[in-house]
Amino acid sequence: MTDETNQGPSMGSFDMSSLIGQARQIQERMQKAQEEVANMKVEGNAGGGMVVVEANGKGTILRVSIEPVLFESGDKEMTEDLVAAAVNQALVKARQAEKDQMANVTGGLPIPPGLLNLL
Repeated sequence: MTDETNQGPSMGSFDMSSLIGQARQIQERMQKAQEEVANMKVEGNAGGGMVVVEANGKGTILRVSIEPVLFESGDKEMTEDLVAAAVNQALVKARQAEKDQMANVTGGLPIPPGLLNLL
């Protein structure tokens, strides 16, 4: 019998600078993706298109369009409800667009917010 100790499988050499370089590349791609998200536009609507809200991918409301017939109806509460519904729909679409764009960059890996900023 030989006197060999089992040290487990060899991990090979670990190149920290390569890992940091890859993380920086991901960070650059994420910054570019965030810029693209900020420039993308999504739309929410309610009441069969009587209220239309446009937002960017970051959730900033860019435009609200309300059909004049809603003002003429005098139903303030219904108009308010339609505006709220259209805004909420636009914001949901904006969040989903941002999530999809970031998933494209990270390959679906859940990277905690701010992690890449540490590099």
